[in-house]
Amino acid sequence: MTTQVVIAGVGMSKFRKPSEAASYTKMVHAAINEALTDAGLDYGDIQQAFCSYIYGDSCSGQRALYDVGMTGIPVVNVNNNCSSGSTGLFLARQAVQSGEIDCALVVGFEQMSAGALASHFNDRDDPMEPLLSRLSALQPDAPLAPMAIRLFGGAGAEYLQQTGASPELFAQVAVKSRRHAEHNERAVFRTPLTVDEVMAAPQQFPPYLTRLMACPPTSGAAAAIVCSEDFARRKGLQSKVKIVAQSMATDTVESFESAQDLVGASMSRAAATSAYEKAGLGPESIQVVELHDCFTPNEVLSYEALGLCGRGEAEKFVRDGDNTYGGRFVVNPSGGLMSKGHPIGATGVAQCAELVWQLRGQAGVRQVEGARTALQHNIGLGGAVVVTIYSA
Repeated sequence: MTTQVVIAGVGMSKFRKPSEAASYTKMVHAAINEALTDAGLDYGDIQQAFCSYIYGDSCSGQRALYDVGMTGIPVVNVNNNCSSGSTGLFLARQAVQSGEIDCALVVGFEQMSAGALASHFNDRDDPMEPLLSRLSALQPDAPLAPMAIRLFGGAGAEYLQQTGASPELFAQVAVKSRRHAEHNERAVFRTPLTVDEVMAAPQQFPPYLTRLMACPPTSGAAAAIVCSEDFARRKGLQSKVKIVAQSMATDTVESFESAQDLVGASMSRAAATSAYEKAGLGPESIQVVELHDCFTPNEVLSYEALGLCGRGEAEKFVRDGDNTYGGRFVVNPSGGLMSKGHPIGATGVAQCAELVWQLRGQAGVRQVEGARTALQHNIGLGGAVVVTIYSA
């Protein structure tokens, strides 16, 4: 990168169940104001804004921002499914790195409805149809389920069949995530779980996936201010946390070779490999990770795709405690999507906020000791994945 890019400020609303949430405009207002205060900037200092969401009418980004300020800056609405937030971050980083601007705002938000994700446009081609058709060919006898549950449940089933791992592996990940979330006041679910409780929860994709292995729909907003290191220096801003590498990948032919690749394993592997190469480091240099755990099988697949452990080694990785405090990495110290929820457009920006707090040493009880380098992984089916490496 020719221009050093830093995260000068972050903010995040408390994520809430859809029935308890404020309007998206109020959540955005709160998140942006927190990020501006954190950075020590005024809204007038922002030169471009990238607004990420998927459930909302066109120009919802402008509608949300106009309550914060109307300065005439370019506002870009971003929709890249569950990776929308990190895609906004990707675009903001590019704008600053190119020298086109000095300071950008990324805000992700979602005012969601309860229940499984569903399409609102049933009179046209479905972007998920190629994935679902291929999954049906790969697993013709799989149980019927809503789209996301079917895809991630099918990927988890395939992984267990290939590796011989126990379904309790997915439950152990859920238990770890809730243990981390106990100390995150912004998470929705903070009550600890046991493996038995997770395994006994209602089945969503029998017999491998239960309700407690799936993230809840939530509403929320998160914001990050991205600027050049020179701008931060001139303004006297915090410039400790830097984006040292970032890569984005989309589907290839390989994405349709297995149920695991249909949910982004190969995409994630490609983006991670590229990010490591750009940063000039490997997974062994990472201390803390926020990865996309919309379902616990996806966290397991992501351990291997991101190079945190070898292929087929996730069960040992979890058994040895290498995904939590005292192990090789601390994965999802926030509690992840499994605990804090998944307000889709906000998720990637919220991951960024958690890692900024970790690298600044501001994470309180959940602080990862000695955190100097962090990795963010955010994926959206259909598809896109963004891997970002930060350093302090």
